[in-house]
Amino acid sequence: MSNNEKDVEKLSIGDVPAAESLAEEQVQRLVEKYDTESRYRRLTGWQGYVVSAWCIAMSLFHMYTAGIGLLPTAIQRAVHLTFALAAVFLLYPASPKLNRTKIPWYDWMLAALAVVGTGYIVFFFNEIARRGARPLSSDVVLGVLTMVLVLEAGRRIVGKVLPTLSFLFLLYCAFGRYAPGMFMHRGYSLSRIIQHMYLTPEGLFGVALGVSATFVFMFILFGAFLSRSGGARFFNELSLAVAGHSPGGPAKVAIVASGLLGTINGSSVANVATTGAFTIPLMKRVGYLPEYAGAVEACASTGGQLMPPIMGAGAFIMSEFLGISYLRIAAAAIIPAILYYGALFVNVHIRARRRGLKGLDRSELPRVGEVFRRDGHLLIPLAVIITMLLQKYTPLAAAYWGIISVVVVSMFRAHTRLGIREILAALDEGARGALGVAIACALVGFVVGTSSLTSLGLTISNNIIDVAGGRLLPTLVLAMVACLVLGMGLPTTANYIVTSTIIAPALIKLGVLPLAAHLFVFYFGIMADLTPPVCLAAFTGAGIAGADPTRTGIHATRMVIVAYLLPYTFIYTPMILLQQPEPFHLAILVVASLLGVVALAAGGQGWMFRNLGVPSRAIAILAGVAAFLPGTVTKVAVIATLFAFFLVQRFMAGKETVPLGA
Repeated sequence: MSNNEKDVEKLSIGDVPAAESLAEEQVQRLVEKYDTESRYRRLTGWQGYVVSAWCIAMSLFHMYTAGIGLLPTAIQRAVHLTFALAAVFLLYPASPKLNRTKIPWYDWMLAALAVVGTGYIVFFFNEIARRGARPLSSDVVLGVLTMVLVLEAGRRIVGKVLPTLSFLFLLYCAFGRYAPGMFMHRGYSLSRIIQHMYLTPEGLFGVALGVSATFVFMFILFGAFLSRSGGARFFNELSLAVAGHSPGGPAKVAIVASGLLGTINGSSVANVATTGAFTIPLMKRVGYLPEYAGAVEACASTGGQLMPPIMGAGAFIMSEFLGISYLRIAAAAIIPAILYYGALFVNVHIRARRRGLKGLDRSELPRVGEVFRRDGHLLIPLAVIITMLLQKYTPLAAAYWGIISVVVVSMFRAHTRLGIREILAALDEGARGALGVAIACALVGFVVGTSSLTSLGLTISNNIIDVAGGRLLPTLVLAMVACLVLGMGLPTTANYIVTSTIIAPALIKLGVLPLAAHLFVFYFGIMADLTPPVCLAAFTGAGIAGADPTRTGIHATRMVIVAYLLPYTFIYTPMILLQQPEPFHLAILVVASLLGVVALAAGGQGWMFRNLGVPSRAIAILAGVAAFLPGTVTKVAVIATLFAFFLVQRFMAGKETVPLGA
């Protein structure tokens, strides 16, 4: 073994003492409890090779179309769904309690039927177009078959909620004549529903599946390649080197590492499990309570979907829905993402200072220079993607060349080099990681298709406005509650598509900027992962930390209370999204918001240079909330108030005994 390889081994995040780290099996059980995508078969032998070959073929297809040229829209989406549906039936059992080491005969049959149902669109696309998508009797049979298979695949990989919701929307198409009041419509025949949902790009093969078949898949594949080359290790070790020694260092490590990884993988629960198995034991080691440690990791992992440049999959779908460039959406999300992670940093720092929590000993940590010398070249692919996006290349092209650059730069060092075996493994993992998004996008196609066929989206939007009396603030509150409720049972991508179809139009009708309306529902859909009573990211963090799930969720909500205020700022002060920014007013807005973040953290934690009493905490919290109210005069007043408050607390801070322990 070379000295370089020994250094890598020494600095590996896997060197956390065994007593402080979780067994892989334990983490897997926790993830499976809250994330249905993790309940896949562990296949060996010829069945494992067949499924891996199928997944590799899926990735190669998308690499080819991204690099050479996309197929016609309907064919690209149908091929994508063909690969995804068959893979789900081969990888995911009908019940997690069934044998997960081999594929039963009926799942082979379902996979074959899925290929037939979606393959029909691929091979007979021109014929379908020539007859204006007029359905034949065989089309109806294949359409029903394919839609049933999509619902069943969704039940297996994304859980029961989204397939049930999609099925109810399909029933509404057929039996709308029995719906009450303004929801009533004449109803549609089975033939008409199949035509709309199966033979046209309005339903199953709609925009959502189109985004999954292009941008989303390629960025998930990019993440798989980056991870295989050592990117995850690099992010974690860089986080350790930068923040590990500071007060409460492991919590800051969790924030940096989870934020970097979360922006790529787009799954809060999976990200908590990936980085939390390492960071949560370290947080507990320096004195954080289990509930707090789990909450920090949950917040950091969830926030990755709000962080440019990639933002999980949401930014790509939003770009397609709004018809604006992806770069504009990423730019709009920068300041809110900084405020979100700023709130996390300030919270953990204040808690560490209040409780006297130390960081890790420098002797245990890698040095920044060493980390960059060893793995810094792995930042080049991210630089390639960002540069191409800034040069107005499409996200698809940026992801394609990002993947190529990962393979090239991995060759720079022996320990990151991707050989044929590693490249094939990355192709396999990338396809598997994209299955949940693909099926979720297919399912929400039924929701979107129902909205376009029956005008249900417009009807619900009008109802929301009527209930709110036509006033904006009550409408926003209703929209927030709806997004949080839907987010309890839907994956983030599906939640955003549903809410942007049904709820966002109500906000736009009241004069809200479309980008602000879509980011509003996007944020609150994501916050469902942290909001009790059902907060899957917090529950996963609690499971790893051995903490009470509800208390962990409450801690998480308190830490990122700013994330519940920011969406309202999008609506009333869209300048925070860099919409027609004026330098002076934007500077006032940013300074007030940053001070508000600090004030909310001080009030929540009860410390600012000293322990705060109830009156001081109340002042800090009220001023922190006021920092997000609209109006430059209000913000200037808040800035002056908070500066004075911080100076007074600094002046009054005495040499108090700081109790140890969290």
